[in-house]
Order: sequence, then structure tokens, then C-alpha cells
Amino acid sequence: MPAVAALAFLALAVCLLNLVLMLGVIRRLREHGELISNVSSGGRRPYAILAEGETAGPFETVATTGEPVSRGGLSGRTLVGAFTPHCSACDERLPAFVDSAKTFPGGRDQVIAVVVGTDGEAATYRERLEPVARVVIEPPMTGEIGTALALTSFPAFGVLSGSGTVVSSGLELNRSASSASPASTGV
Repeated sequence: MPAVAALAFLALAVCLLNLVLMLGVIRRLREHGELISNVSSGGRRPYAILAEGETAGPFETVATTGEPVSRGGLSGRTLVGAFTPHCSACDERLPAFVDSAKTFPGGRDQVIAVVVGTDGEAATYRERLEPVARVVIEPPMTGEIGTALALTSFPAFGVLSGSGTVVSSGLELNRSASSASPASTGV
């Protein structure tokens, strides 16, 4: 009988040690998640593009179909999505962006899709986005729209007013598009 009690006590001690270690791991994972969040947002903000209320810088470029795209040419609310090839999060969110673009008020003329990469790399995105958006392919770091929107990570989504002010923005499409309804923004 004393052997059974000793084994039970040993099992209890091992379980308690396991519990303490797991709590330590969970605490470290939370700290690690906060650090990653701060690094990915540059330590400034949780936005991949300009924050709500900020105004995009001037931009003037041409879509893949030859249409001019500029801040001065914005009329009403405009849905903007930024993607880059070889980005698994971009691949995951592309179908939702296409669906949102199909139903966005004003149709294709009110949707801009920015693909950062070479023409060859962006071909798949171009094919999927051109039916629902004006597609602009830009080089990394120096693209007109990417610079105007202070693009920092991918994918990025936002809604701009006719004057280029960011009505909503974020890393998730649902938040950007749904929170920018005319009733909630006054636009």
C-alpha cells in the first residue's frame, strides 16, 4: 500500500510540474505574439495601409487595361486591395476580395487592386482581378499607389472616400469593407 501512495504522489507531482510549465509556455507565447504584432506594424499601428481618417498621397498611374487610376479620379467610395505573389495570406484572401468587389457599390470602377511584383509574377492575380477591379501592377517599395497609401504589409484592404481619405482600413477585408457603409461613414 505505501508503494501505491508513493506512485500516486509521484504522478501528482509530475502533473503539477507539467501544469506550471504549460502556464509558463502560454505566458511566453502571449508575449511573443505581442512582439510579432509590434514588429509587423512597425511598432506604430496595426494597419497595413494608412489609418482611418488619414488622406492618401497623390498618385497617378495606369491600370493593366490602360485605364487611368489617380487620387483625383476617385469618385465616391473606392475599395482598395493590395496583394503580392508568393504570399499565402494573399492567396487565402483573394477569393473574398473578388466576391466583395463583385458586390461593391459602383462596380469595377470603384475597385482598385494593387499587385506588387513583376508582370510575370502578377499574371495569376491579374487574370482573377481584372473582371472586378482596375488592376495596377507596381514594383516593390516605389509604386505610386503603394507609396500614397503607405503600404507596409500584405494583404492590405481599405476604402477611400472621393477625396482620398481612408474611411476604413485593415488587414482583414471584412472589417474594411463592412465598416465603410455609407450610413456609418457619412460618405
